Amino acid sequence: MLYTLEVIPLPVSDIDRARDFYRDRVGFHVDIDQEVMPGMRIVQLTPPGSGCSIALGDTIWDAMDGPRPAPGSYQGLQLCVTDIKAAHAELVERGLEVSEPVQYTPDDGATFMYFKDPDGNGWAVQEYRRRATEPLHQVLADLAAQ
Repeated sequence: MLYTLEVIPLPVSDIDRARDFYRDRVGFHVDIDQEVMPGMRIVQLTPPGSGCSIALGDTIWDAMDGPRPAPGSYQGLQLCVTDIKAAHAELVERGLEVSEPVQYTPDDGATFMYFKDPDGNGWAVQEYRRRATEPLHQVLADLAAQ
């Protein structure tokens, strides 16, 4: 049995503001923006090239057991890119307040930059140059075929 992580519900205080931020500043694609059942509006957005989306919803948490996370309480969400300098330039051009890239070691995967959404949910962007020649979807397909 394969289990794929495809959607992460993200706690935000204003769905429209968050949708606009992720679409316009970060460059995510809006996949869904509709009432999926009476009283439950979902906005699902996907980063370019990703197999995992985020879901914004004002009543999405009502469908799950457990505590409702506070807007801005998620930290450490992570995106990966093959060229962090190009990604930084693109995000700055979109008007995103993003940190300068920090290279912790010269190793592949050790350079990061950071930003927060309007509620304070924290994101890291990691440069993983290896993905230029070994896309994750291909690595996973090869592993599944074994």
